[in-house]
Amino acid sequence: MRITVIGGGVGCARFVLGLREHARRTGGIEIDVVVNTADDWWVSGLRISPDHDSLLYALAGVNDTVRGWGRSDESERVAAELQAWGTAPEWFTLGDLDLGTHIARTAWIREGKSVSEVYRRLGSRWPLGVTLHPATDSEIDTQVVTDGGRIHFQEWWVKHRSRIPARGFEQQNIARAEPSAGARAAIEDADVIVLAPSNPVVSIGPVLAVPGMRDLLRDASAPVVGVSGIIDGAVVRGMADACLAAIGVETSARAVAEHYGARSAGGILDGWLVDVTDAAAVEPLRAQGIATRAVPLWLRDADSSAQLARDAIELARSRHSRA
Repeated sequence: MRITVIGGGVGCARFVLGLREHARRTGGIEIDVVVNTADDWWVSGLRISPDHDSLLYALAGVNDTVRGWGRSDESERVAAELQAWGTAPEWFTLGDLDLGTHIARTAWIREGKSVSEVYRRLGSRWPLGVTLHPATDSEIDTQVVTDGGRIHFQEWWVKHRSRIPARGFEQQNIARAEPSAGARAAIEDADVIVLAPSNPVVSIGPVLAVPGMRDLLRDASAPVVGVSGIIDGAVVRGMADACLAAIGVETSARAVAEHYGARSAGGILDGWLVDVTDAAAVEPLRAQGIATRAVPLWLRDADSSAQLARDAIELARSRHSRA
């Protein structure tokens, strides 16, 4: 069985860790992840890829579980020097080990290697048990539209903590982008496709915005199911509520599913998992053509994470058996 996950960041990483644990317990599962690249940006001449690196470090077991980002056992001497020279913003600190990743990535890009090839090289260092693919090989950095103009998503997210009201989100050069070959194959050849509990607007949204990506999902032979990152009307992590408000979507499990839409009605979802606290959303979403189940969504340990992965697969299988 080939399972393809779409997403990025910590929420996606935690779900994929659970899926990998489930795969280790049952066997016979190949995992691909189509990763959001629109969080990427240039700092001090280096290409930074936060969503990819959150997945890479978590799967490698070298992530900082306390901060929730970057490498464990870090030092920050180089970042302090970069800030002293005025080449890096003081609000965006990168650890020395993390900078090693960014230097390697940038060196390969400068040599003309594609983002897909960079993913392959970075992923070959550790036995991840998962294959990571960029959603696109093009640069599609997200810009946040504010009353004062456009700023890079990282400045809005990290420096301002989303306190500046956003009027919208735009990916640069998105019209010229296309799905990477790896992303395309992962979707076309999948037996199950899962939208991770990632930020619907700035992690999943940019992947879906790549021209041709929605068509790939709508035409996929595999069922497409999603896992809500909203539990009991609140975000699990981060500031997705500010992002949802900017596009006029309520912060609720039901509203996010409706935002994605039922595949039978031109959207992308066949199924949707909500938390048991959001059980009231089940019947309204089923009435719209989205098979919905309420299960525990909190990823507390290896067992609960593996169970959630199992729930997602079972929901997908139930849809496939009815196709």
